[in-house]
Amino acid sequence: MARTEVRPVVKLRSTAGTGYTYVTRKNRRNDPERMVLRKFDPVVRRHVDFREER
Repeated sequence: MARTEVRPVVKLRSTAGTGYTYVTRKNRRNDPERMVLRKFDPVVRRHVDFREER
């Protein structure tokens, strides 16, 4: 199916070392490298970078 090829589901893990994750989809054609987003980590109660893990 084309749905899983172009927009795969990825896990974003916190760089603060808390183990907190977000789950999202990304467009592989527009963003072929690993995604990094700055989001809120409720464990440390601040915004930190979340990196894509495979």
